[in-house]
Amino acid sequence: MNKTELIDAVAAHTGNAKSTVAEVLAGLEDVVVASVAKGEKVALTGFVSFDRVDRKARTARNPQTGEAIQVKASKAPKVAAGASFKKIVKGEAPAPSIRG
Repeated sequence: MNKTELIDAVAAHTGNAKSTVAEVLAGLEDVVVASVAKGEKVALTGFVSFDRVDRKARTARNPQTGEAIQVKASKAPKVAAGASFKKIVKGEAPAPSIRG
């Protein structure tokens, strides 16, 4: 399912206009990205959490030559599925019914 299909499905499920759903989804994306960029964790309990991890500088090896190379410290996004989401995907709990 791509973003357009997601907007269509949520609009059908909630009865809201596609333009409203698209605006809310865009706002969600902006808030999550801005918050995680500042180092804040965003959690939708039971569904998903977004966080930033700080990777330390380290020495790695070039797999072709075996030469040691220095890797700079960096920041990376981390996304983790929530417990309820995992149970539904594993088939341990029923999936919610959707309209549309």
